[in-house]
Amino acid sequence: MRNFAELGIGEPYVRALTDLGISTPTDIQIKAIPFLLDKGTDFVGQAQTGTGKTAAFGLPLLEKIDGSSSKIQGLILAPTRELCQQIAKGLFRFTKYLDKKVFTEAVYGGAKIDLQIAALERPTQILVATPGRLLDLIDRRAVDLSQVRTTILDEADEMLSMGFKDELDAILNQLPSDRATWLFSATIPKGIERIIEQHMGSDAYRITASQEDVINRDISHRYILTTLGEKLTMLRRFLDGQGENRGVIFCRTRQDVQRLAEKLVELGLSADTIHGDLMQKEREKALRAFKKKRVQILVATDVAARGIDVDSLAYVVHYDLPEQVTQYTHRSGRTARAGRKGLSVSFIGSNEMYKLHSIERQLDIEIDKMEL
Repeated sequence: MRNFAELGIGEPYVRALTDLGISTPTDIQIKAIPFLLDKGTDFVGQAQTGTGKTAAFGLPLLEKIDGSSSKIQGLILAPTRELCQQIAKGLFRFTKYLDKKVFTEAVYGGAKIDLQIAALERPTQILVATPGRLLDLIDRRAVDLSQVRTTILDEADEMLSMGFKDELDAILNQLPSDRATWLFSATIPKGIERIIEQHMGSDAYRITASQEDVINRDISHRYILTTLGEKLTMLRRFLDGQGENRGVIFCRTRQDVQRLAEKLVELGLSADTIHGDLMQKEREKALRAFKKKRVQILVATDVAARGIDVDSLAYVVHYDLPEQVTQYTHRSGRTARAGRKGLSVSFIGSNEMYKLHSIERQLDIEIDKMEL
């Protein structure tokens, strides 16, 4: 079994990973890290969330940072503010034992831009950003990207599905032409291929994480057959059976999230929400309360859930089935983290069985019926 030292990762980072309980590299890390450390040229990695992508690109990026320069040398683009925060937090944890600190800053919409501008006046060697906010900072001449040597697009397909294609093109066109671009994406649709063709070399190195790595086998997949009229009652029955366990419930729209959370609170359950209509400080407050176990249930939309990285989540509920299979994987990946077991439960009507079968086929999993 390979370890991180054998992949070429330096001793301070290996010590930090050990403290985080990370000792065995995942498939995407084994395939990506040696190339990114040695060559570091244009790279395309196809891998789902929960497969260790942050370490796969973050560790090689940190190894390449010139500590004597305070300029931005690494740029990471991500679709949501929560994912930006999660990436920045991960990089900070990796640098725990470094003699000379590497400074990372995260910028995203929903937070006060003047505070972010002030933060960028401090030494910043890695910038993690959502595309829209980064363009705002570029337009205000508040960020210097002239020394960027490595650009990383994380969850690139999600950025496209959120409508960031023009922003990505604008940003990539302004970066130094001799930079390396590392792209990570769960899927490689035509839109991603166009980005690769337009902004990366024709010899970009490509790898795909194994299916075993994509699907967390510690997650049990179940479904509960119900009707629209009985759905809330069945959910309450399921939650009662979970006792003190904590979990995340996913709905399709912001309005559905708000309505369901209000109903759960009316039923006497401890629930809060996270969705795109909330102000940044409200989202952070909800996540903080959830992480500190002051709230037992978080009701969320898909986009807002990208940065939910909480230990000890017992279950994930798909109150509404997602539109895409990749979203099912992203949602389910919130549970069964750090080697724990988890439960992913879909509440469906009989007319949605075909969607469930499609998820089973595409992910090579079995989703068994759950009786309440």
